[in-house]
Amino acid sequence: MPFVRIDVLRMPQAELAAVADAVQQALTEAIGIPPEDRFQILTNHDGVSGTLRHGTYLEVPRDDGIVYIDIALRRGRTEEQKRHLYAQVCQRLSEHTQVAPHNVFIVLHENGEADWSLGHGRAQYL
Repeated sequence: MPFVRIDVLRMPQAELAAVADAVQQALTEAIGIPPEDRFQILTNHDGVSGTLRHGTYLEVPRDDGIVYIDIALRRGRTEEQKRHLYAQVCQRLSEHTQVAPHNVFIVLHENGEADWSLGHGRAQYL
């Protein structure tokens, strides 16, 4: 049950919806997340009241088409699964959106069972 935040800059709403769909499909394909386990926050910054900054770290050129994808999930995925996830996100975004692979920035945050409450003030995984 990952928790996903996706931040974009001045992207048409239909395109942002396609980005969200592509990320969910990649999570399902690469690491076995059930399709109905979809918890996403989508933020479309307007460049005035909110914006995104980016640099050219590790010689990857980025521009205002950058998509920040922040995924929190429970521990347990292998490095191979994570690599597959990153590749699947880029592939699906390339196939279904206008997002260029150099603009896909993904961060995973792993945590344990005690770090989740899925409702009713309970720690359901404990």
